[in-house]
Amino acid sequence: MPERPYVIDQMISAKMIAARIEELCAEIQDEFNGTDKLVVVGLLRGSFVFIADLVRELDLPIEVDFLEASSYGDGMESSREVRILKDLRGTIEGRDVLVVEDIVDTGHTLHHVMNLLRSREPARLKSIALLDKPERREIDMKADWTGFEIPDEFVVGYGIDFAQRNRNLGFIGKVRFT
Repeated sequence: MPERPYVIDQMISAKMIAARIEELCAEIQDEFNGTDKLVVVGLLRGSFVFIADLVRELDLPIEVDFLEASSYGDGMESSREVRILKDLRGTIEGRDVLVVEDIVDTGHTLHHVMNLLRSREPARLKSIALLDKPERREIDMKADWTGFEIPDEFVVGYGIDFAQRNRNLGFIGKVRFT
């Protein structure tokens, strides 16, 4: 990562995130009402904070698994080449699955992951993204639920990083180079 100085301007507060998660979980519970177990698949690493807050709020029987896909590395731009770095530990065939993504940008990662998981024949497969940047979309891909639509800004916080930094911020902030 280039050592350029930057500041982070808050875009979405922790309180706004918490309130939106409550709303989203009510919709997810309606969708998956009656499931014997919902497999919540987190896309590492950026979604880990979002997953934790989602599963604590959901009043459903839940199993958590993780998949790590990468199209960024340490850069600020997607390489558009999606690589699976860590696959699921469990099987999802015939099960209800919710994929949790931190941000849908170009759409390549979510598209690739959803196709991969769909090929494993889950009963139901849905997706949720904390953030959506529709201006950056290159593939017609949208999560079933979205926390916030944001402009084309490079953001960090709430699990989202810039070269492995700033994941621990409780809010979503825009990176501004000084």
